[in-house]
Amino acid sequence: MTNDFEINEPVSLSLAPYSGQWTQDEAAHLLRRALFGPTYQQIQDAVSNGMAATVIQLLTTTPVGNPEVVSTDEGVAPMGGTWVSSPLPTSNAADTETARRNSLAAWIMQRLNSPVISIQEQMCLFWQNHFAAEFTFDSRATFNYHEVIRTHCLGNFKQLVKDITIDPNMLLFLSGNENNQFDPNENFARELFELYTIGKGPQIGPGDYTNFKEEDIQEASKILTGWVALGLMSTTENNTYSEFIPFLHDTSTKTLSEHFDFASITPNGANEYEDLIDVIFLQDEVANFICRKLYRWFVNYDLTSSVENTIIAEMAETFRTNNYEIEPVLSELFQSEHFYDIALRGAIIRNPLEYLFSILNSTQASPNYSTPENYDLYLQTYGIASTVGMNYAQPPSVGGWTAYYQAPSFSQLWVNATYIKLRFNISDWLAFLGGFTSNGNNFEVNHLDFLDSLSLPADPNAVIDDIILVFYPKGLDSTKRTTLKTILTNGLPDFEWTLQYNEYASDPTNPVVSDPVKQRIALTLAQAFKMPEFQTI
Repeated sequence: MTNDFEINEPVSLSLAPYSGQWTQDEAAHLLRRALFGPTYQQIQDAVSNGMAATVIQLLTTTPVGNPEVVSTDEGVAPMGGTWVSSPLPTSNAADTETARRNSLAAWIMQRLNSPVISIQEQMCLFWQNHFAAEFTFDSRATFNYHEVIRTHCLGNFKQLVKDITIDPNMLLFLSGNENNQFDPNENFARELFELYTIGKGPQIGPGDYTNFKEEDIQEASKILTGWVALGLMSTTENNTYSEFIPFLHDTSTKTLSEHFDFASITPNGANEYEDLIDVIFLQDEVANFICRKLYRWFVNYDLTSSVENTIIAEMAETFRTNNYEIEPVLSELFQSEHFYDIALRGAIIRNPLEYLFSILNSTQASPNYSTPENYDLYLQTYGIASTVGMNYAQPPSVGGWTAYYQAPSFSQLWVNATYIKLRFNISDWLAFLGGFTSNGNNFEVNHLDFLDSLSLPADPNAVIDDIILVFYPKGLDSTKRTTLKTILTNGLPDFEWTLQYNEYASDPTNPVVSDPVKQRIALTLAQAFKMPEFQTI
């Protein structure tokens, strides 16, 4: 399968505005990278609206509600309300916490199943991978951590780092809660340098890396002392929060290494951590480090020296010039010659959530039951994603998912021998085996609405063309296209499909005529989802 994902050197190495034709192919490429599966109509709308307007729309955040109470195990907040600002009960707190964790997991999946044209959810997952904190034992803290990410997902990166640094969930995850002047803990300080802002770079001496020294970690751990997470598992506090305790803070002057021009951080109490972050952000490498991660997520995992010296350098300059605002960097990238180069299409393998929701979202599938019933199905979806390697809110390590940092395979890790078989099983379930089920409800491909939304559903050739447009970044060869059409028409002449579809269209609620059409499109999609070309975006 490796050859199917072979990557060629891009022809264009320019972030100059894209000047080529804006067709369905370019619009589909942009939406596949920015969303968790575009619909056919969304692609058409993007073509009509134009590249610039589509990018503006994608880079606009949209409000989302809070996770709801759907289980009687909640015990505090009312059914249909939200638990995010409610204390825990004085008894059966474990049951309440389980109910809240399930509610949070389902709510996240519901957000990914949204038809809204916004990159917001992709950016939330990007930052979850970057600041890879796990579920804590108080779901309110976990929710608040994700709210920090969502609030800043397209905003100011420096402010995001500052807010994450004292976030209660992060204080717990990397032992910041235990970091005090009597017993400094280096866990968060190390990741602040190595994973969150500037990166290591090659080692150039004992305890000395390209971008920082071990002594910088030691000094930073002192700067970060004094912050604690409070309200955890409280039966009286409405929420978790962080607080600075002066008595626990190291009030000495801290001096960083020559990598930071021997900057001194003078005692500044609760604001001292911000002073440290400001000093780190004076280094150009911060912008380079983050732009590499954005590039690998949205463009191509293969960072050649030519890409490094041109595209990454230009992106980083835009980042610095705009005071570390994220939106201008993505706006430039998504309107560039480089982004639309044909060599980059299909260069990334869909992660498990992109895989799942490309099947569901692109076919307009969503559960349409009561909120508790919908949450049950979304919770199943959450679990299914974890079986193929992506447990949202539970990254496997502090570095996030290995597919985003483990060279040379990177995203090819998503389709190892185990995962690819599971993917095929999942796509079969979603396409023609009834989908995910719970209490008699199901979450599956929306076969007939998908078919009806295409350009000419009565024409089998147009149906296959539209399927290829929606799902395949570089199209299909004639043999595979013929395979899909043969399945759709059951090997019969084109006019037979036309007659069959028109009969259904004239009486769509009659299962006698709708079921055969549904079966043909189901079998066609099942085959489509198994093709190597579908695994890529």
